[in-house]
Parts: sequence; structure tokens; C-alpha cells
Amino acid sequence: MKCENCTKKECSKKQKNDDTQSTSVDALSSGDGFEEKNEFPTLANAKILLSDCLACDSCMTSEEGARVFQQNQKELFRILNLNKKCDTSKHKVLAVSICPQSLPYFAAKFNLSVNDAAKRLCGFLKSLGAHYVFDTTIAADFSLLESQREFVQRYQQRNQEEHALPMFASACPGWIRYAERVLTNLVTSHICTAKSPQQIMGSLVKGYFARQQNLSPDKIFHVIVAPCYDKKLEALREDFYTALYNSQEVDCVLTSGEIVQIMEQKNVSMEDVTEVSVDTLFDDMKEGDVVRHDGKRSDGYLEHIFKYAAKELFGMEVKEITYKALKNKDFQEVTLEKDGETVLRFAAAYGFRNIQNMVLKMKKGKFLYHFVEVLACPGGCLNGKGQAQTEDGKPDKALLNQMEEVYAAIPVRLPETNVHVQKMYQDWLEGMDSKKVQETLHTTYSAVNQTASSLDIKW
Repeated sequence: MKCENCTKKECSKKQKNDDTQSTSVDALSSGDGFEEKNEFPTLANAKILLSDCLACDSCMTSEEGARVFQQNQKELFRILNLNKKCDTSKHKVLAVSICPQSLPYFAAKFNLSVNDAAKRLCGFLKSLGAHYVFDTTIAADFSLLESQREFVQRYQQRNQEEHALPMFASACPGWIRYAERVLTNLVTSHICTAKSPQQIMGSLVKGYFARQQNLSPDKIFHVIVAPCYDKKLEALREDFYTALYNSQEVDCVLTSGEIVQIMEQKNVSMEDVTEVSVDTLFDDMKEGDVVRHDGKRSDGYLEHIFKYAAKELFGMEVKEITYKALKNKDFQEVTLEKDGETVLRFAAAYGFRNIQNMVLKMKKGKFLYHFVEVLACPGGCLNGKGQAQTEDGKPDKALLNQMEEVYAAIPVRLPETNVHVQKMYQDWLEGMDSKKVQETLHTTYSAVNQTASSLDIKW
């Protein structure tokens, strides 16, 4: 059986899933106290369906499969049960971070304003036993700022460095997985080295916040609420693991849909949950109203980098960006002209069909773009397969339309205006050009495996 996103003629994913699903998830409950009588419900085993997972090439190894299946509700409840036991030496501080693209899902699904949805979701998570609930927008601030600066550096070095341009965005783990497992270093060397917002949030929680609270990173159990399943794979990357503390930056990823499953199995109505303000990383400060970045359905890497580059490289202030749709609505371009010459050419490529066409053009030497915002899901992050899906696994178009309206109405905040970010650069990261910035906010990507026939697949 071949899954719709696989790059091989015969997909090994189904057999691996069938074998692993019955063993790895059950192994979690043996000896961890999950089956003991307690106030937490017994949950259905988490499943990643073939149509959900965007991981490619030979999909997941057996080890990866087992670890991915630990990224489920059972692991969350294992920690909650552990925190109820008398042995406080084994207790964990439970921190949950929510992606901005998940909030419109909760708002649309429960007919709430996005601010009410954030507070009620926070209230629900804290009623389960979460100690802190954060918004990952601050992590996206760092990711955008680092991506902007890296693009300008690459542009200035384009005549000296062969792989300087084009630069590809690095925030989407489905795209990164595809690039590393299927494409060559010809492509991976062009990926921006800035970490994704999820993994920068991991660094903030296990690094900055842990230090502020005088906690060892391994004493914090960090959960991310995200729109897609590939975030689970991203959290397991070896480069996001700290051997000194035997700790991942992100311990568990739950999709928005999995959180709703927990609500349903606990018979909790969102309307009945007490509103609680979302926490910040800074002492006892609370978050205000929800904000977002420029960008229709994502964190807006194209828009922010385009405007920054126009100003830094050409002294031009760009207020509004005009998108030009090409072959389809998920492949659009933006250009900047100066003195009759096109000096910047950016593109947004969403969905694997557009990604594949983009890579083919690059291999043929017909690639004209300086930067591409690449997202694996058609329609962008709001359309992540961990949310906005019907019961039979198809896109819920009506719900997605509502989510897009909710997201578009959220006020925009420029990352440069976040005073906390600027302060953390100086106090925690030792300056914007420091070695610690590179170690904390950046990583590297390289080809892991290459599949000769991968580009022959019809998406």
C-alpha cells in the first residue's frame, strides 16, 4: 500500500505502523502507573494515519516509529500521574506551549473569540495539572529575526558562496524531513539555519525559563500543542537533545485535535472552562491579547524577510506586499523592483506538488527565486492535518475558512518591537552576534538518505 505522501513505489509505512502501534504504545503503560486507579481517564491509543503523516522516503525507522508513538496523550497523563505520587523527587514541572496556528482552530470550533479561546484553553490545561501555559509567538519572533539577518548575509555573499542563494525557510518539519531524507545536499545547504519556532521555544523553556526558575532542564516536561503531526518527528531530532541533562528541548507534541479528544473523553465543554490568562517566561507577567505576525496562514517568513531585505539591502520601505498567483493559489511570488530591475524575487510554495516542481526547476538551473517560504501542507499551517479534519480524515473546508478569518483578524506585531526579545538577546544570549546565539537559535540540515526515483512520484 502506498500512502499519498510517500516517495516510494511501495510504502513500508503501513506495516511499520501496524506492528509498532500494538507494541510501542502498550509498552508505555506497563510499569508507569498509568493503569492505576486515578482521576485521569483511559485514553485511546494515539495513531498517525497514513494520510496524516508527511514524513517521506522510507518513512520512519522502527526506532523513530516507537518514539513517535510516545508523543501522545498517554505520555502527558503519565507525567500528571507521576506528579500525584508522594515521591517529589520524581515530580516534573509541566509546561505547555501553544502554537499561534492552533488557537484559531479552538476559536472556530467552539465559536469563541481568539482571546477567549486562548484563556479557556489555558484554563483547561491547568485544570489537568499544567503548571505553566505559554504562547510560542515569542519563539517565532526570534526565528523571524534570525532568518531575516541570515538572508541579508546570504544575499551579500551570493557572488562568493555557491550555496548562499536561494534560501529556503526552515520552520516546516514536513519540508525539512523531505529535504533531508529525499533531496541532496544541493538543496539542504540552502535551508535557513534558524531553528523553527517550536524548537526555539524548547530552548527558551529548557534554557532561559529553567534558569529563571532555578530548575534543571530535565525537571521540566515540555509539551507543544501544534497543528500537525510532523512536529512530533521534529521534537525527536538528535540536534535538539542535551546529553548533559538527558533532555529533549520538547518532550511531547500533541496536535490540536488530540487536545480536543482529551476534552471529549473527560466530558469537558470549552464553554464551561474557567478563563485563565496565559503565562509568559518573565516572572509573574501574563500575556495580553493574542497577536500574530504578517502572513496569511503562517508565521509570515516571506513577508518579514522581504520587507527587512528591501530596507537593509536597497533602502526601500515596503508597506504592503502584492502576491502574484502562478500555477495555483499555493504557489505565489513577490518581487521588488528598483530602477526598472527586479532585485528581489520571493515565492511561497505550499504543498508537496509545488515543492516538487520547485526542486525540479532548481535541478535544471531554472530557479529564479532568492527566497522561498516552503510549507508541506496545502493552504499553510492552519491546514495542518492535526486539526481542521473531518471524522473521515478529509479537510473540513468550512472550519478552515472560519479559522482563516479568525487568524486574519488577529492584530499583527513586528518581532523587532518585542522589548522582551531585545532584552533577552542582551541578557541571556550575550548579544545578537554572539556564539551563544548560534548555539541556541540555529542548527544545521544535511541530506540523510537519497532516493533516485523520488522526483518521479506524482503528488
